[in-house]
Amino acid sequence: MPRDASPDRPLPVRVPLALEPMGILGSLRAGRRNVLELIPEIATYAPIISNYAGKPWHMLLDPDALRRVLRDRVEDYPKSDVTKLILGPGIGKSMFVAEGQEWLWQRRTAAPVFSHRNVANLAPVMTAAAERAAERFDAATGRAADAFEEMVTATFEVISDVTFSGNDEFDRNAVHRAIDAYISQTAKVSLLDILGAPPWVPRPSRLLSGPGLRDMKRMADATIDRRRAAGPDKPMPDLLDLLMAGEDPKSGRRMTTEELRDNLLTFIVAGHETTALTLAWALYLCAFDPSVQDRARAEAQSVLGTRAATAADVPRLPYIRQIIDETLRLYPPAAFLSRTAQADDELCGREVRRGHTVILPIYALHRHRKLWSDPDSFDPDRFAPGHQTDRFAFLPFGDGPRICIGANFALQEAVIILSTLLARFRFTAIPGKAPKPVMILTLRPEGGVWLRIDRA
Repeated sequence: MPRDASPDRPLPVRVPLALEPMGILGSLRAGRRNVLELIPEIATYAPIISNYAGKPWHMLLDPDALRRVLRDRVEDYPKSDVTKLILGPGIGKSMFVAEGQEWLWQRRTAAPVFSHRNVANLAPVMTAAAERAAERFDAATGRAADAFEEMVTATFEVISDVTFSGNDEFDRNAVHRAIDAYISQTAKVSLLDILGAPPWVPRPSRLLSGPGLRDMKRMADATIDRRRAAGPDKPMPDLLDLLMAGEDPKSGRRMTTEELRDNLLTFIVAGHETTALTLAWALYLCAFDPSVQDRARAEAQSVLGTRAATAADVPRLPYIRQIIDETLRLYPPAAFLSRTAQADDELCGREVRRGHTVILPIYALHRHRKLWSDPDSFDPDRFAPGHQTDRFAFLPFGDGPRICIGANFALQEAVIILSTLLARFRFTAIPGKAPKPVMILTLRPEGGVWLRIDRA
């Protein structure tokens, strides 16, 4: 059972939510500094918050209403214009931002790619990346290291290997730099977004995606064309092979080079950034609570000994998985989502009109006082077997038809890497170096996650 709240017990780092209305300029400053600071503190108590000044919006925190938006009437609540404006320059019209039939055929085509069998077949790449991460940490023993930087390296190795395996011509470092610049430069809230300006009004910060992003797209296109010309030549297909071989079972449609590229770049951006964040925050939390770390280490050592974890080990590491789930609750990478109502509706007794923005503040939902006990504390036993939580109170991967297609891939990778590291190392917090949770496109630890590394 979750531990009782204690006023004397320290809490892991938290975003300071808004205590009073900000106005347009205050919202702009907060949005550019940290999108989550736009969320009012009352959102952790109320089922819905509405605002009718400027472009009307409704902030939704009720599980039944969230179920309606994400599952029951998903067609009436597509992703918001702001979401598409931010992501479009990087991932085009991939299934992440496509709507209606355009989304549906892509989803049907890609779903088999992330089957349990295919995800398990890709696990050796994750095991190898975990081993290399352990070697880097071993070289840093006795001193501090930035766990976030190390986890970004590890997860980018995984996603690039499973996406473009064996391609020496694909400049992975250039792609990595382009993605990082894209997230940090173009994914900020614009004053025009806050004022509700229509999508066709140019946002200056997003007029150009930058030469790095354009180069990345060209490299991806060239890789796809070469792969198509060469044909399959590997005993174990990677994500690109699987997507190229896929077709929509209803229409027989296959992805063009542009569609393949946009979806692959979606997988690369989401597949390494979100898992790296989960792992970095998990290591921070394990350093924050040594008793949790000790228990996790005992489990990992009993299963792994001194070897790296594999897919077969994942079911035997339940406490490690609980740590991952609790990390995703406290620091969900996709912490702030939005939809645009396409039809008049009613949510929590509140009238929602066509064109209204419906905000899904996942960060506040996961810390809601009426849904979670002692919600700001770190307690992996919330996710112990037998503990009941409303399905729509915990949404790190969304839900409904548009639930994250790579969720199982991400969870398998996170358990493999985290268990391998905890079995071999002890992580200790550095005084005065606590990370600051800041969201631009994802919930990142500003300043990194600096921990002392010692052999276990």
